Amino acid sequence: MQCFVTGATGALGRPVVRALLAGGHDVRGVARDDAKARHLRDVGADPVVVDLFDGPALGDAAAGSDAIVHLATNVPPMMRMGLASAWRTHNRLRTETTEHLLAAARTHGIGIFVKESVTFTYPDCGADWIDESVAPDVSIKSLRPTLAGERLVEAFTGEGGCGVVLRFGLFYGPECRSTDEALRLAGFGVAPIAGRGDSYVSSIHTDDAAAAVLGALAVPGGVYNAVDDEPLTRREYLDAFAGAFGLTRLRLTPGGVLRAVAGSGAKALTASQRVANRGFKDASGWAPVYRSAREGWAAIAAARATDGGKQR
Repeated sequence: MQCFVTGATGALGRPVVRALLAGGHDVRGVARDDAKARHLRDVGADPVVVDLFDGPALGDAAAGSDAIVHLATNVPPMMRMGLASAWRTHNRLRTETTEHLLAAARTHGIGIFVKESVTFTYPDCGADWIDESVAPDVSIKSLRPTLAGERLVEAFTGEGGCGVVLRFGLFYGPECRSTDEALRLAGFGVAPIAGRGDSYVSSIHTDDAAAAVLGALAVPGGVYNAVDDEPLTRREYLDAFAGAFGLTRLRLTPGGVLRAVAGSGAKALTASQRVANRGFKDASGWAPVYRSAREGWAAIAAARATDGGKQR
């Protein structure tokens, strides 16, 4: 297929572009500057420079594609997450850009639309498993644009297109900015996650997330969870992170501290969400290489040690 990819040079976009190319697809990826365009050329993709909030320009850029893969996000650094203004661009990408891209799909007969979303929209379900039948928690104001973007894609499916929403867990990977942020916090004895130690966090290695995007090109339209096979408790997750990098055992950050930093979004970031991936596995044949964050963090630490401790 000819795939048009937004967010093609981000922490998720880079492994997605590699996975699509390895799968035999052609990729046209959006790049914001010359350096990012050069990276896409180097890996075998065609870079496209376009304003993601310019509907007509996006339509022209996507014309001729078989599938649109919308991965563009603008998540602020940890210390700015509590500022509503810091999420403005991110929220526009979730809604406004999604509308523009869907309009392009309708205009140019592009039948497949894959959109990145998150499992943080689910409510706290304790130790119970969460599948796609569990209704999102609509009370969290900061996540409403995410859910609005999902509904736009679901409407596209209702019109006869194939709209696929992938709800990803907490990303971790060698190319993630959050990995560097977590290591910096750990250097001060601060844990990168907050909440109760016995509550669950569902996560996914970015390479496994990329493989899920590749698999999403061949599934029926719908909403799917794409997470590790084994969600860990927050205590287990933090121990896996610390153990992989040879750190001393970290104390979980209290939820109150996160509320001071992340505001209302802290409710989603501390909820116990034991998310199941069976629906997507059955639909696509996909399975994560890393069963849990234990194996995933160990692989990341090994990769970064090989690269001199830096992102690829």
